Amino acid sequence: MAKHGPETRQQILQAALKRFANAGYAATSVQQIVGDARVSKPALYYHFRDKAGLFQALVSEAHDERYRVVQQAAARRNDFRGQLVEILMALFDYFHKNRELTRIAFATAFAAPGEVPAKLRYVDKCQRNLEFINSLMKHALAAGELDDRFDSLDLAYGFYGQINFFVRAHLLMPKYRLNRAAAERIVDLFLSGAGAKKWKK
Repeated sequence: MAKHGPETRQQILQAALKRFANAGYAATSVQQIVGDARVSKPALYYHFRDKAGLFQALVSEAHDERYRVVQQAAARRNDFRGQLVEILMALFDYFHKNRELTRIAFATAFAAPGEVPAKLRYVDKCQRNLEFINSLMKHALAAGELDDRFDSLDLAYGFYGQINFFVRAHLLMPKYRLNRAAAERIVDLFLSGAGAKKWKK
């Protein structure tokens, strides 16, 4: 395997992901990562500046991939409720396939100083992801599908917060099923509180 090839980079990322997810950033050494990946330190440093750069790459991947799956999910439906359900389903599917990466992304937000790299960048990506949900809320407000007493950003925070809560709940309580039935319940719960009168029963 060529040490400068994309396969080597991915091998290093996967080894680092397992170490960071199970031991944390501070407790993980470069030597452990290269040992698990079966590559040399120069190979790691060719692809990543240092351990902090490697952690940054994983966090960026988590937020970028989340953004991609949400955009694709929303494009599958034209109706607002359907878009929200598809978004939840896509995120649940992503979570099931990328459990360790999701854990790292969540842990980063609550980490104490020293538990993650000092200059870690992720807030801009969080804002970009939230802004996409905000754009859906703006469109739904304009179409009369949401209660206009609420601001689109408040609605976006409310829905995005629900998403994150249920994913974190599954990390703590794996028996809670993240499936289509759960997605539809969550969306209906959101619309019952924030939806225009046609959503209320």
